[in-house]
Amino acid sequence: MSELKNQMCNFCGKKQLTLREEEIEIPYFGRVFVFSMQCTGCGYNKSDVEPAEQKEPCKYTLEVTSEDDLSIKIVKSGEATVKIPHIITIEPGPATNGYVTNVEGLLMRVKKVIESTMESEDDAVARKKGKNLIKKLNKIMLGREKTKIIIEDLSGHSAIISDKAQRSKL
Repeated sequence: MSELKNQMCNFCGKKQLTLREEEIEIPYFGRVFVFSMQCTGCGYNKSDVEPAEQKEPCKYTLEVTSEDDLSIKIVKSGEATVKIPHIITIEPGPATNGYVTNVEGLLMRVKKVIESTMESEDDAVARKKGKNLIKKLNKIMLGREKTKIIIEDLSGHSAIISDKAQRSKL
């Protein structure tokens, strides 16, 4: 792992930013570079995962049917679109991070996005819709409701690591 400490942070201007780069092998996925930036001055934190190899575009679909499915590993590149039908679609963009998580971690990220959107929403109908989505996510995480997770990645560097997941070409 290479690490540069005491770099200038673009957000707070303090020389408290640490840059890290590490090459790792992820089972079923391949070699990747993990990049991270963390500032102890202002708390800024960003990470990304970039593949070391070229791959074909792919699509993964997983039917989440029980609490056991919450531990299924997910590798999401910064270029991937994540779809959870009737809940959310997360499109890639310049600020999108790649990450390695599991189904529960992905659902918690989605929950936080919905909660933060609700906080800034003035419309009562939109807030109620947000509350209903959070209730649905809670039921999924308790194994009381099913859902699908679809990851589409033109770079081909995302994966749902489970025999339950269906992989197809885009």
